[in-house]
Amino acid sequence: MEYMVDEEFETLEGADEVNETVSSSHNPFITSFLPVLIINRDLRIVYANEACEQMFLGFTHLQGKYFFDLFGRAFEAEDIRKIGEKIHSGESGFSWKGSATLKTRNTVSVKIRVYIFPLEMDLKATSDFVVMFDDFTEDNKKILRSVFLSLLEASKLKDNDPGNHIIRVNEYSKRFSEELFKNGSEAYRRIDADFIDNIGFLAAMHDIGKIGTPDDILNKDGPLSDWEWAVMREHTKNGAFILSTYPNPMAKEIALSHHEKWNGTGYPFQLEGEMIPLSARIVTIADVYDALRMERSYKPQLSHEVATLKIIEQSGSHFDPKLIDVFKTISGDFAKIYDAHKD
Repeated sequence: MEYMVDEEFETLEGADEVNETVSSSHNPFITSFLPVLIINRDLRIVYANEACEQMFLGFTHLQGKYFFDLFGRAFEAEDIRKIGEKIHSGESGFSWKGSATLKTRNTVSVKIRVYIFPLEMDLKATSDFVVMFDDFTEDNKKILRSVFLSLLEASKLKDNDPGNHIIRVNEYSKRFSEELFKNGSEAYRRIDADFIDNIGFLAAMHDIGKIGTPDDILNKDGPLSDWEWAVMREHTKNGAFILSTYPNPMAKEIALSHHEKWNGTGYPFQLEGEMIPLSARIVTIADVYDALRMERSYKPQLSHEVATLKIIEQSGSHFDPKLIDVFKTISGDFAKIYDAHKD
């Protein structure tokens, strides 16, 4: 089918009867600022208003599609069967409401509420259906992230790292992930738009477990004793526990494994190689680079060039060698990020 573009909404050929109904008595649905579809009894899309076209832009084309194909594998066969029963049953008012997620590798996931109800209804049957969508992605993200940002702010009161350290680690990790995504290697197939968006927020949480580390250990000027190091290392497990309720497992992975080393000599579990989650391997490089650049009471600040050489020297021991190959190509961006967010 081809689109026939109207001034106010898009029409599919072969939908003349629905066109007449919508144009005459239900035009508010079509001109609504809310995304709206009209689907026929066979659940084929016959109308989509401009707001709906914009919402699905980058995910799929709407023309003539079977409604549930819009959502990929979000709905199982049993889900589709139950929804079909609802919208064809008078007991449920020929309607259904629920939620779904729009997702492709190149776009950040969109979470939407879905409302299906009859376009026209008599006492015995329905013909076509109105589908209205409510995008609650940003609201959901703000609520979720605000809770964990509060925890992060609390942990910063105890940690002696400068405030912009976590901002820079977020930016390094996001830039690194963008490069891996652009690389297109099958080894990094799991990196998609959601991965990049999430690591750009969650990398900052890597040391949140220090909220449970005693102040006298965190702020000690001299070297730590063996037992103090043992307590300090527990911040990885504490962080994983704190972030265990975060819906994306990346949060827990980063907190737990950002001190693991490629050769298996890190902590807390001496993981090695690709046993270490990719997100943690990325954040490890970002965290160490920034630590080398910062001045501390026990060490001087290093230049970008020296810090970069030290990172490269530990390829295959501390760091994933394939990631270090990528780091070499984007290390200049790390320098720019550091300069843009200096303390």
